Amino acid sequence: MTKSIHEVRDPIHIFVRLNSQERWVVDSRPFQRLRHIHQLALTYLVYPGATHRRFEHSLGVMELAGRVFDVITSLNNVSNDIRDLIGPIREQEQLPYWRTVLRMAALCHDLGHLPFSHAAEKELLPENWNHERITRSIIESTEMAEIWSKMRPPLNATDIVKLALGKKEAKDLEFTNWEAILSEIITGDAFGVDRIDYLLRDSHHAGVSYGKFDHFRLIDTLRILPSPRPNDEMGPGEPALGVQEGGLHSAEAMMLARYFMFSQVYFHRVRRIYDIHLKDFLKERLDGGPFPTQIEDHLRLTDNEVTAALLHAARRKDKPGHLHADRIVNRHHFKLLYERNPNDIKVDRNAGKSVFDALCAIFGEEQFRHDRFAQTGGAPDFPVELGNGEIVSSFLKSETLNMLPVVSIDNVFAERQIFEEARQLLKENRDDIVRPPEKEN
Repeated sequence: MTKSIHEVRDPIHIFVRLNSQERWVVDSRPFQRLRHIHQLALTYLVYPGATHRRFEHSLGVMELAGRVFDVITSLNNVSNDIRDLIGPIREQEQLPYWRTVLRMAALCHDLGHLPFSHAAEKELLPENWNHERITRSIIESTEMAEIWSKMRPPLNATDIVKLALGKKEAKDLEFTNWEAILSEIITGDAFGVDRIDYLLRDSHHAGVSYGKFDHFRLIDTLRILPSPRPNDEMGPGEPALGVQEGGLHSAEAMMLARYFMFSQVYFHRVRRIYDIHLKDFLKERLDGGPFPTQIEDHLRLTDNEVTAALLHAARRKDKPGHLHADRIVNRHHFKLLYERNPNDIKVDRNAGKSVFDALCAIFGEEQFRHDRFAQTGGAPDFPVELGNGEIVSSFLKSETLNMLPVVSIDNVFAERQIFEEARQLLKENRDDIVRPPEKEN
């Protein structure tokens, strides 16, 4: 008998199950390429176990998306107000189509990632391009269109694009309330399964506990809820993905897990400088040109080609990018000279830039790298259903979410040969370097 349900063993979700039609997508060239794209770039140079790939992450996102869909569309979990607002829930025969679209969008959401994922995206793609735009091109490509058309029922590529990218990245497309909620399942700031999977998976492979939380409880308590309205407005607000009161602590735990993973893993100082050296290497190898965005060129380029080029350049001093490759391959990376200091920020909110500029003026710009990043905003607001049925804002219900910190880094790294001299100079002249900017007359 032909097997209709296929199982993939997974360290996070135990089994990921997919049917034969969904397997067509897994077996496609664009998806198989993800076997060769590291989820966390060069993080394995710091956390040796972090060698997992976008391939298994995307399978996990699909698995979680299906679970969330089943919970929020169960008639026992849908109020009359929501049923009246959203057609596909009211007309149940539409649900199988949208469940498949959601799972395929989850499976394909990362197809456009460059080698080593986010490490080189902003600086090395043409203007107005990002990995989401490449993802869209692949989903809409002739190769994938053949798969969508032979599914039963056939899938609309535009529907898949909407759910995979969300309203933020597919601004030219109009979303119904239903489509906005489904895209939120994948891309949402509050309960996006992309985030749920990468926190659990990255934590597991890095060998840390920061990213773990009770995602089972969280998913079981997710609901489509009317957004709370201001006191002077009547009737239910627009539907959004929210949580029952019993799952609020799990939601808080996920937000805290994200904060700790960013502060302890994603923004680890050595991990960050390796990303910078990788970008420097790629810029020199590409001679200032961008990464290719044509689908065929994109599909041919993986971490394997970049790693081979790194190893080759590290061994040959006459090769472009030799110094940058050597810093990665032979662990001659720049060392952290200065990091964000609350006392300095009181005096000079651009303290890191001031340190970087002052040292570059003395030693030369090639001897230093400045790495600054600050998260925008804290926890997202979402509706919470209280035990009595009332819907309130998560900010009104949760003190934890109101106090959730954001991650900020402001690092200056120095080349090893001049590190001690630069550190001594900074120590002796810190008050002159970090100071309030002069006021204009």
